[in-house]
Amino acid sequence: MTSPNDSASSSMVRAGAIFGCLSVIIGAFGAHALKAILAAHNMAQVYETGVQYHAVHAIAMIACGLMLAIKPEAKKFRTAGQLFGLGIVLFSGSLYVLAVTNIRLLGVITPFGGLCFIAGWVYMALAA
Repeated sequence: MTSPNDSASSSMVRAGAIFGCLSVIIGAFGAHALKAILAAHNMAQVYETGVQYHAVHAIAMIACGLMLAIKPEAKKFRTAGQLFGLGIVLFSGSLYVLAVTNIRLLGVITPFGGLCFIAGWVYMALAA
């Protein structure tokens, strides 16, 4: 029989693994299929930053899921992982769309993703 924490842990690891997989796919897509578009907008570095933060925080999500399995009472690991996931969507997602479309207004979303990353790391530290 599994506990709710086992399910939360597995879901967190699964989500982190999916985000990790997507970071590789998105990175390769940008390096190959979007190369001309990113160069035209001079946005290759913006896109690469999105991919880098995406990958790092996917690994952090997996770590949170694994720690939640080890320390199920440390609910802050769940919150940390959720914040990392939201940060990936807001931070990296906004950078991807900005880099491809050159719609500068999307840059206002990016800091909210950064705040999610910061809060995730704080929650992870508190949970440990």
